[in-house]
Amino acid sequence: MAHTIFWEMGPEKRQQMNIGDGMLRLSVGLEDSQNLIADLQQAFESVA
Repeated sequence: MAHTIFWEMGPEKRQQMNIGDGMLRLSVGLEDSQNLIADLQQAFESVA
């Protein structure tokens, strides 16, 4: 699991904020929406 600022807060604080350990954080820039969709599909297929 990648450590983020939310990870460093600890499990109790994450639970209070409804941030589950199985959640996925996605940060994207300004890109064409179809490129983002294609990239996500490729990524998910590689781990399925």
